[in-house]
Amino acid sequence: MTRSDQPGQGRSPCIVRHHIAGGREHGGGIGRLAGYVIEADPAPHRHRVQDTRGLRFRPLRSGLMLAGAVLAMIGDRIAGRDRLQHLHVAGRGSTARKLILARVARLLGQGHVLHLHDFDYAADLARRPEWQRAAIRRMFRRAQRVIVLGGRDQATVRDLLGVTPDRITVLRNCVPDPRPLARAPSGDPCRIVFLGQLGARKGVPELLSALAQMRDVPWTATLAGDGPLNDIRAQVAELGLSDRVQIPGWIDQTRARALCNAGDILVLPSHAEGMAMAVIEGLAHRMAVVTTRVGAHDEVLTHDRTCLFVPVGDADALADALAQLIADPALRQRLADAGRALFLSRMEIGGYVDRLSDLHDDLVAPPLSKREMA
Repeated sequence: MTRSDQPGQGRSPCIVRHHIAGGREHGGGIGRLAGYVIEADPAPHRHRVQDTRGLRFRPLRSGLMLAGAVLAMIGDRIAGRDRLQHLHVAGRGSTARKLILARVARLLGQGHVLHLHDFDYAADLARRPEWQRAAIRRMFRRAQRVIVLGGRDQATVRDLLGVTPDRITVLRNCVPDPRPLARAPSGDPCRIVFLGQLGARKGVPELLSALAQMRDVPWTATLAGDGPLNDIRAQVAELGLSDRVQIPGWIDQTRARALCNAGDILVLPSHAEGMAMAVIEGLAHRMAVVTTRVGAHDEVLTHDRTCLFVPVGDADALADALAQLIADPALRQRLADAGRALFLSRMEIGGYVDRLSDLHDDLVAPPLSKREMA
C-alpha cells in the first residue's frame, strides 16, 4: 500500500463545518467541546462553527440562522470536495434542525457526520409520533458515521435507529489539560463548584437542600451556569445561604477554568447526562468529583476510586457525600489524584483530536486505486 496509514498525510486537511445550536459561545457543553477541539488541533483552520439557532429559539431569528447554515453548506459544495458537515444533534428542536440539514447535505452530495449528545435520546424518540421516528431513523442510517458518547447511546443508535455497528464510533467527551499545580493544604473553607444549567435536570434543588443541611461544616460554593438566576438566588436567600453560595450566572471558559483551579470539589447531581463536560473538567483540575450514575458516567468512573456516586434525587445522600469529603482531606486528595490520572489516560483533548481528525479525513478521502492497494 503506497498511501500512508495516516489519513490525510500528504494532503491538506479537510474542512469541517460544525453545526451547533448557539455556536461556540452559547452552545453549552457542545460549544465548549468544539472550542477545545479548535484550540487543540494542529490545523485549527480546518474547523468552521455554524450557529443553527442563535442564543435561544426565536422563530424568526432562528429560522434565519438555519437558512444561513443551509447557505454555508451550499458554499462548501461550491468550494470543493474536501468539505464535511459535522451535525451535532440532541433531542427536541435540535433534531428537527438536523433533519433539514442532513437532507440538504444529501441533496448536495456533501459528506456528513451525526454526533449525538443528548442526555436521553431514547426517551426523546419515544415521545415522538411514528412518522417523526421514521424520518429520524432514515437520517441516522444515511449518515456516513454516527458518533456517540458511550454504550447507552451506542445501543440506542444501533437498536432503535438501525445504524450498523461498523458506522458507529464511540468518542467520549474530552477537555484540554489545564496542568493544575499541586494543591497546598489550606485553612480556608472547602470550595465546592457546580458548572451547568441551574435547573432540576442538573439536580440543583437537591444540591441546595444538601448545602442547607451542612450549616455546621466549613464550605463555600459557587454555582455557575445559566437558567432562572433570580429564582435560584431567591432560594439561596430563603435558605439563609447567601453568605456562602455565589450564583455568578453563565461564565466563559477563562472564568470557568479559574474557578476550577481554585475548587476542591466538583459536584454535579444530574438526573440525566450523556458524558458531562463539567465532570471531566473536575477530573482535569484535580478536584474530587461527586456525581450520579447517569449516561456514560459509570462506564468511565468508579465509586470510591475516581469519584463518589450518589443516588439521583437524594439530597440526604448528597449532603453525606459532601460532608464526608470536607471532613476527610485525605479521601478528597485520593479521589482527586485518581481522577486526575484517569483524565490524563483517557480524557485529554490531544488523543480526542487525533481520532476525530482521522475520522474526518477518512470520510472525505477518495478510495484507494488498485495500483495504490498493490
